[in-house]
Amino acid sequence: MEDTERSGSASEETHHYVSHTSLSSPDAYAANPRFRQLQEELRYVLFTAVASHGPSRCPSPTRTGSELVETAASKFWKQSLDSAQVPIPKARLIYYLKNWITECAPHLDKFDENSHFGVQIPILAQNSPSLLYAILAFSARQSERKACFKNSRDSLELYQESIRLLTPYLQTRDPNVLMTACILACMELMSVSARGWRRHVEGCAALFDSYMINGFSGGHLQAVFWCYARMELCGVIISDGTESTVLPLDKWVPQEATVGVSPDKKEDQIRDLFYAKGSSTPDMHANWAVYLCTKTCNLTCRRSRSVELGEVDQDDPRPFSEQWVRLWEELQFWREHRHPAMLPVKATSMDDEQTFPNILFAHWAAISGNQLYHTACIMMLEMKPLNIPLSSSSPYCSAIWHARRVCGISLTNPHSGSLINAIQPLYIAGKLLTHWDEHLEVARLFRTIESTTGWGALWRLRDLEQAWGYEANEILSAI
Repeated sequence: MEDTERSGSASEETHHYVSHTSLSSPDAYAANPRFRQLQEELRYVLFTAVASHGPSRCPSPTRTGSELVETAASKFWKQSLDSAQVPIPKARLIYYLKNWITECAPHLDKFDENSHFGVQIPILAQNSPSLLYAILAFSARQSERKACFKNSRDSLELYQESIRLLTPYLQTRDPNVLMTACILACMELMSVSARGWRRHVEGCAALFDSYMINGFSGGHLQAVFWCYARMELCGVIISDGTESTVLPLDKWVPQEATVGVSPDKKEDQIRDLFYAKGSSTPDMHANWAVYLCTKTCNLTCRRSRSVELGEVDQDDPRPFSEQWVRLWEELQFWREHRHPAMLPVKATSMDDEQTFPNILFAHWAAISGNQLYHTACIMMLEMKPLNIPLSSSSPYCSAIWHARRVCGISLTNPHSGSLINAIQPLYIAGKLLTHWDEHLEVARLFRTIESTTGWGALWRLRDLEQAWGYEANEILSAI
């Protein structure tokens, strides 16, 4: 009888969430004093833990600390959600857990055939209360954002509880803290203005550096790393050439590929590393696209500092034109050697009735992977040195060709995780579009992303309105 009553309560709660249609403002969440206090507390906890431990390639809890954590976790899971230390009904907590598995995890697993966020991490959360509460907090915030539920009490309660329970795991150097910190950072990035992206990823960067976890570490830690890497990429695109990544790109790959070698040799080794892994799995080929697009953003930043401001490039002594040619060749190598699953299963060229081409992919990773390739090419062509000749007849050398494909990929492939990943590529591509019909299609895409996923996207449309020369909300009111 009790379970029946709880199920009824859950139905009422979920109905309450899905009954809204307007979108809540992420800025209101950012202005909440409690959220800001918790965010600062999380940063302090993470940086304090990193400062108290030196780098360790194989993080493992001490025996005493491990026993302490395992005892607490066992007690927590035995009690389950019946006596959770948050003032939220059990039925609602169960709803958030189901929402994580069905709605949230697929967004984060879009580059991962093994679905670590949807399968492995919930299993690991059975022995990690801080990780479980991070999952629940993310799911609660996604529900609030998607349904425009302005009362954010649930997500804040769960966010606070995850931070409170995180400290013992940091003290014992439990690797689960990487997953907890990354999920909480994703929640922050989803909830508030993405312009403050560095504050959301700095703690994660410090942890990955301290634990020496990179994009080739394997298992769920590798999956979590690439989730973090996509946040970094989002941030450096937003910075528009003014900032580079928080975690240096050399630390995205194993040290042996980057230490003590020339820039050319290092690039050869990193390319070979990605190619060897990517030839057997489309996931790593897509992660390679994340790496290359981020590398493009970093090159844009270094160009701004060295070419425009006259600063000495401390990262790469080669002339900018030489760096540009090498990265352009790497991008075309990525395209030419794609895993078969990364190729479109159907592509149609534009005609008089189509604003953008139809490009359909069967694999989730292929959607965002190819879109990031086109995004990187746009940025590369925009900063191409004048003395480098490219074929005027090749579509790969046309920025507007790449831009239309970025838009066409999102229109043809409605996978919600890939739509979230498309927010920044659509902005980069959208700036090159000049026709009213193109602007309307892109505007509809941004509205769809925000209304169906809960992730803030319309702020980027407002940036495009300004770039296109419209009045504020002019294009938004027309769709």
